[in-house]
Amino acid sequence: MNNIPRHVAIVMDGNGRWAQKRGLSRSAGHRAGVETIRNVLKTCKKLGIEVLTLFAFSTENWKRPKSEVDGLMALLVEYLKKETKELNESNVRLKIIGDISKLPMHIQQEIHNSTQLTKDNDGIVLNLAINYGGRAEILRAVKKIANDVCLGKISQQQINEELFSKYLYTHDLPDPDLIIRPSGEYRISNFLLYQMAYSELWFSKIMWPDFSSRVLLRAIKDYQKRDRRFGAV
Repeated sequence: MNNIPRHVAIVMDGNGRWAQKRGLSRSAGHRAGVETIRNVLKTCKKLGIEVLTLFAFSTENWKRPKSEVDGLMALLVEYLKKETKELNESNVRLKIIGDISKLPMHIQQEIHNSTQLTKDNDGIVLNLAINYGGRAEILRAVKKIANDVCLGKISQQQINEELFSKYLYTHDLPDPDLIIRPSGEYRISNFLLYQMAYSELWFSKIMWPDFSSRVLLRAIKDYQKRDRRFGAV
């Protein structure tokens, strides 16, 4: 327990394939994945993990069939309406990263309501990446810095890693210690590209709906065996 990652980030992948193998719709797979969120969050709280980041919807996911995208958006609203009260009572702070301005207005309002209700909680942070892309986040930060230089708020000489980090969505969070990718894919998929410079990576063939607390503990146990030198000897 003295070597628990502060920040665990997970790419929630494999919902559609999980459903198709069972003769179900992809939407049914996404719905099954919501239950996994509850279990994983509960385990992270027990372990004292400070931040759980979940990749819920990427900037590339808009390319999926409209029916699936609409289903994901409806499921997001349903989750926020059902879970926010419990999250608040459990002292969980809900945070959203990504360009939510591209989402329908009623979804933006639900996100605002949920994050405002939980903003003062000091327990684990549930950080949902929605309409998020790592490259888009970096470009957004560059544009904001360039604008502040033009306005005279900062000088070019002040730009360093510490200042750059303040322009990211995750400016108030530690970088992820452990990034988990289920479903048998071995790629990062444009997730937290700047923040993952020294993250430990853990891959599994288990689909997200089957990703249990036991699997999470396996990942953390493996993380604890790693020698994190951050470039030193």
